[in-house]
Amino acid sequence: MDAKFYLDTIKTVFQDYSLPNGTWTVAGDLVKPQDIKKTAILTVEGELDDISGSGQTRSAHALCAGIPKADKDHYEVAGASHYGIFSGRRWREKVYPKIKSFIREHQGVQKKTKVRPPKLGSKKAV
Repeated sequence: MDAKFYLDTIKTVFQDYSLPNGTWTVAGDLVKPQDIKKTAILTVEGELDDISGSGQTRSAHALCAGIPKADKDHYEVAGASHYGIFSGRRWREKVYPKIKSFIREHQGVQKKTKVRPPKLGSKKAV
């Protein structure tokens, strides 16, 4: 990642608190996590995380208010640091299996929209 992106991210996330303040824009569009409805969310954090504060990832559940509670889960990895949830033994033995299970459990959460083919002769049938 280049320096500009990194510094912009630090400003947006840690200095301006743009997401929880409801002021984060991307390409001119306001980011509205409360409008997310057709997915599930799993947040993961390490019990001994030395970078993210305890409960920081769980706050995504409140921001994503449009997702039903049944489609939300939080996993705190016992004994794991920040990097321990992404690599090593705890990743292999704890985090990866949890993520894999969560994905399998929630694969059907996104509602499939039935798309009907246009009638022959209609303008859309081109």
